[in-house]
Amino acid sequence: MAIWLKRGATAETRASADRTVRETVERTLADIEARGDAAVRELSNRFDKWDRESYVLTAAEKQECLDQMSGQDLKDIEFAQRQIRNFARIQRASMQDVEVETLPGVVLGHRHIPIQNAGCYVPGGKYPLLASAHMSVITAKVAGVPRVITCAPPFQGRPAPAIVAAQILAGADEIYALGGIQAVGAMAIGTQTIDRVDILVGPGNAFVAEAKRQLYGRVGIDLFAGPTETLVIADDVGCDGELAATDLLGQAEHGPDSPAVLLTTSRALAEDTMREIERLLMILPTAEYARKAWEAYGEVILAEDDAEMVRIADEIASEHVQVMTRDPDYFLEKMTNYGALFLGARTNVSYGDKVIGTNHTLPTGKAARYTGGLWVGKFLKTCTYQRVLSDEASVMIGEYCSRLCALEGFAGHGEQANIRVRRYGGRNIPYAGKAEPVETSA
Repeated sequence: MAIWLKRGATAETRASADRTVRETVERTLADIEARGDAAVRELSNRFDKWDRESYVLTAAEKQECLDQMSGQDLKDIEFAQRQIRNFARIQRASMQDVEVETLPGVVLGHRHIPIQNAGCYVPGGKYPLLASAHMSVITAKVAGVPRVITCAPPFQGRPAPAIVAAQILAGADEIYALGGIQAVGAMAIGTQTIDRVDILVGPGNAFVAEAKRQLYGRVGIDLFAGPTETLVIADDVGCDGELAATDLLGQAEHGPDSPAVLLTTSRALAEDTMREIERLLMILPTAEYARKAWEAYGEVILAEDDAEMVRIADEIASEHVQVMTRDPDYFLEKMTNYGALFLGARTNVSYGDKVIGTNHTLPTGKAARYTGGLWVGKFLKTCTYQRVLSDEASVMIGEYCSRLCALEGFAGHGEQANIRVRRYGGRNIPYAGKAEPVETSA
């Protein structure tokens, strides 16, 4: 039986916060749909103190941002983007178009067709999260999306040079200095100056995530990507308190609503980790956010054995799961619900967030029960087709189809099959309607 040495916020508390966010987003999206650019400008002024005639960056502004980056900064961005582009290309190569003759004269196939317009949200209100530009823009471009636009909020009163540089190097076609609900709404709904997109991708705060949820159906979305979640699974062989505490706080600094959970079979490790967290919060520069997250959403769970840790971890279905145990591969083999796994002490969530090559846009809010993270396949539509090559094949399929339609009572569907059986096979199948059709020659 698992023991909670520390619990986070209750489900009731989280539900109350969710209601407030949901109502705010609903009103805001309705305003953007009704007033377009005027609503977007008012929202940008209110929340970001940011007012422009046009929020799209000019060529001169983009060059100015590039000029502010050091040579090493650009090399580091390019290194990270090479890793992400390389893995995206490997993923794309795994997705093959198919065409196969499944029966004599019956050919079935599918094609992977790129979505034509993608909108990428790059969060950057508290931190200039340039990595999100890599993850979304590069992945879309590798998939073959012809128009990829980006929105990122201003940082300290101006476009964040690092984010803009990352967007340029990743290949964004249009770059907007715009954040929050107004950015997501403008991309999905369209305004007088921003052409709408077909899919929205990228992480964001609770308001951005809720806006994407409400817009789903009008546009596609990658997944529900709300506040960052991290789960550290550890034992006293694969981990120590300092390492566990560092990795928990490293993700808790995202914001005050970011869950950080330690799941362990060692009470000594659990207690040592909690002591180390308090020590590190005294010296961590981002402790303002990390402490709020830890106090409100941090949890420490003591399990009996590895099997119970797997069961609890699959119930949590965390965005990030870092495994530092004597046998990390046990969790790779047994776990089913997670956004991404980080196996062993030599790796960590930050590698995945920034540079190693896997995508950091991952499911939150237990969505890992039914979806994985953003990848090249999210920008591709797998569309099927069929052709029938011979009269004999059409007649054979048609006879089966006719009988199955009769079982369902779909006379019109049945006649689609019957007419082909009559024409291509010369069979005397009665017309499915109330009157006999006029005789026709094959």
